[in-house]
Amino acid sequence: MKIGIANDHRGVALKQELTKYLKSLGYTVVNYGTDTEESVDYPEYAFKVGKAVVAKEIDYGVLICGSGIGMSIACNKVSGVRCAKVNDVWEAQVTRQDNDANVIAIGSRIPVEQLKDILKTFFSTSPSMEERHVRRREQVDHYHG
Repeated sequence: MKIGIANDHRGVALKQELTKYLKSLGYTVVNYGTDTEESVDYPEYAFKVGKAVVAKEIDYGVLICGSGIGMSIACNKVSGVRCAKVNDVWEAQVTRQDNDANVIAIGSRIPVEQLKDILKTFFSTSPSMEERHVRRREQVDHYHG
C-alpha cells in the first residue's frame, strides 16, 4: 500500500516519526510535506495529497498540522476526497467503516503512540458494505452544491 504524508511547519518531526513507523509496517510512504519548521501555508500541502489520492498515485493520505482541522477542510475541497479529522482509534475505525475516508488528518499535539494506533486502525479497517453506509457515501459523492 502506498501512503502520501504531508505536513505544515508544526508537523515536521511527527511526520518523520510516523513515516518510520508506517515503513516498519511495510507501507511505501511518499512525502508531500515541508521538511523545515519555517512557517508555510498548509492548504498547499493538503491539496497535493488530495490530488494524489484522486489521481491514484497513492492509496491513502495522512495530513499533519497543529490541530488537523485546517488540513482537513482544505483537503476536502479536492473533488473525490473524503478526509476525516481524527482524534482517536474509534474515530479512525468508524471513518473507514462508515465513510470510506481516503485521507486522515491529525493534530500534532496527539501523543505519537496514540497516533500510531490511530494510523494502524485506519489502514487496516475496510469500508462497510451495509446498504445504509453505501447509500450515504453515494449521497455525499453525488452532491454538487
